[in-house]
Amino acid sequence: MHNLDAVDLQLLLALSEEPRSTVVALAEKLGLSRNTVQARMARLDTNGVFLAFDRRINPASAGYPLMAFITVHVQQQKLAAIVAELTEIPEIIQAHGLSGPSDLLVRAVCADAEDLFRINGKILACDGVERAETALEMGELIPYRMRQLLEQGPRRS
Repeated sequence: MHNLDAVDLQLLLALSEEPRSTVVALAEKLGLSRNTVQARMARLDTNGVFLAFDRRINPASAGYPLMAFITVHVQQQKLAAIVAELTEIPEIIQAHGLSGPSDLLVRAVCADAEDLFRINGKILACDGVERAETALEMGELIPYRMRQLLEQGPRRS
């Protein structure tokens, strides 16, 4: 992992404030040369500092106003096949492997309760899925954020 210095942190903070900033705009804002910003951005990207870029789209605009978090309990030896099957369900927009009492946390979107029942049925039909528990999202209270961590600076061991 790349060790961030003060210039990297300034650059990342500027990007967190205005994610659509161009290299020229960042250079101007930070008082750096365009080449410096471009080189830093390339190095940060190469070192895995940036997550995959995907514009966040509100699922409600596509007809999926409900979001559910589904914890899934699986037979571990079938995990890879289960994940492959879940990937084929378009309404599943994200999934994480977990430690603890459940094995997967699936984030799914649906049109209504009947649609959620259908999606749950598809999940439960995967060979190796033992059970699933579903909770509806009531609202995003703290959106994904990095600014506070960047302002705090990198954690040193």
